[in-house]
Amino acid sequence: MRLDRSTMSKPYDPKDFYFRQAKKAGYRARSAFKIDEILKKHPILKKGEAVLDLGAAPGGFLQILADVVGEQGLAVGVDLEEIRRLPKPWVKTAVVDLLAPTALDQLRMLHDGPYDLVTSDMAPKTIGIKVTDEARSLELCRMALSVAEQTLRHGGAFVTKIFVGGDFPIFRKELQGRFEKVHIVRPAATREHSYECFLVGLGYRFGKQVPARGREKKD
Repeated sequence: MRLDRSTMSKPYDPKDFYFRQAKKAGYRARSAFKIDEILKKHPILKKGEAVLDLGAAPGGFLQILADVVGEQGLAVGVDLEEIRRLPKPWVKTAVVDLLAPTALDQLRMLHDGPYDLVTSDMAPKTIGIKVTDEARSLELCRMALSVAEQTLRHGGAFVTKIFVGGDFPIFRKELQGRFEKVHIVRPAATREHSYECFLVGLGYRFGKQVPARGREKKD
């Protein structure tokens, strides 16, 4: 079964408000507005920090994440397909199959330290059978969580897109066992008839304890 990031079988409607706004703002996808809203509601990423974006093509999330961490930080984006280069030296991209046994080694070659935030906008290619689409979405969420568990610092954060369905409460409970707080966010840029939302995990309970980058120490 091949999974990709396409959430809709139909092409984008050029009359769609957020599609037009993304073009106007120079964003590669409407998803930029989604992660921007999430970060404004939950300030889980700061200047100078490191973020890993899974399923990053074409780069909508990555554009926002790179702006937030700035030149003293690091934004890494990986996908099954090549991501067009962003003209910022603190952005790294690579073609990585997260199911491959070498995936973690490839990620560590891009950044050998823990991340402050791991995000995933991955979604399956929908076939119109809701229970199947939900199951495939959950599979990708668990894959993203597995990567996060091996790359996040203690106290870090996790954001993943998920299709709401019968097993949604089960996965949310799994996150609650790993993070101090878990929030549900449905950004305004989400299409009206879509059943996607985002789960935001705050305060990773495990991981290596390291000084958070980009944060001033208080006496």
